[in-house]
Amino acid sequence: MRIVCDRYIPFLPEAVQTEWGDVEIIPLKPEEIDHSVLREADVLVIRTRTQVNEQLLKGTKVRLVCTATIGYDHIDTAWCDEQDIRWVSCPGSNAQAVCDYVEEVLQEITNHQLQMTNTPVLGVVGVGHVGSLVAQMAEKKGLRVILNDPPKGIGESLDFIAKNCDIITFHVPLTSNIKHQTYHLCDESFLSQCKPDALIINAARGGVVDEQALVRSGHPYVLDTWESEPDIDKQVLQHAVLATMHIAGYSWEGKRNASQMCLNAIADTFGLKPIDISSPRYEGLISEVGDSSPGWISRITEQLKTHPDRFEFLRKSYALR
Repeated sequence: MRIVCDRYIPFLPEAVQTEWGDVEIIPLKPEEIDHSVLREADVLVIRTRTQVNEQLLKGTKVRLVCTATIGYDHIDTAWCDEQDIRWVSCPGSNAQAVCDYVEEVLQEITNHQLQMTNTPVLGVVGVGHVGSLVAQMAEKKGLRVILNDPPKGIGESLDFIAKNCDIITFHVPLTSNIKHQTYHLCDESFLSQCKPDALIINAARGGVVDEQALVRSGHPYVLDTWESEPDIDKQVLQHAVLATMHIAGYSWEGKRNASQMCLNAIADTFGLKPIDISSPRYEGLISEVGDSSPGWISRITEQLKTHPDRFEFLRKSYALR
């Protein structure tokens, strides 16, 4: 049995080599994962940088695709289903990390002289694993919270969110589903209904927000995810109040959760012995934790705005908090 995996997914190679001696695992850079290396692979484990589709997998032995991410819009799930290729994502794995990111944003925006009411109203669009934690966190901080999640039948309309909220944070998957499409959910029409100084936060997926409409609107905004990653729009970057390189969910806990879920899926699919990477034997794989002291998002923003062409390098070299 052979597993090809993104080399930047922690714990996975070490766990497989330690626990599943007969299983071959090949860690590769995302750009090295192509059709040729997958011909004899049974499992593919990726992150968002690998596009999984017919071109990549047709004619290979791959029967399971795991993405160590919440989102899965980089996987052609319909084609995989047609080919009886199981695919698995990791919903909720980094929910707490993204919630912590939004909490830090709320702390830091006061330093940017944004005009907020004494008790800001926070609109949470998407009340899944992340959005529900964000709502709970904000309520504990004394903010009034308004929810929006039509697929779950939760909360108010998107128009109501636009007209009544001082801060709006998006936590939805990127979908093109006709009934609940989220691509450019935050568009010119939505922004035109918002309060003039309403702050927009996107730590979901890049395409959820129409970046050009956002710049034209004049609204202050915070972006962690971008439409054209890693080749982000420099004008959009420079106008951002805070900007990071898709690392809102980057914590050791989140990464370990995702790796564990991928290992669980592999074990379940192929009848292998389960692996528990919370075991003390794997503690040594946790390297030095990065800076998460107050103001860390502002420091990353300065770094990214100074080196916009190094988006991918800065992302890969980010020390997990």
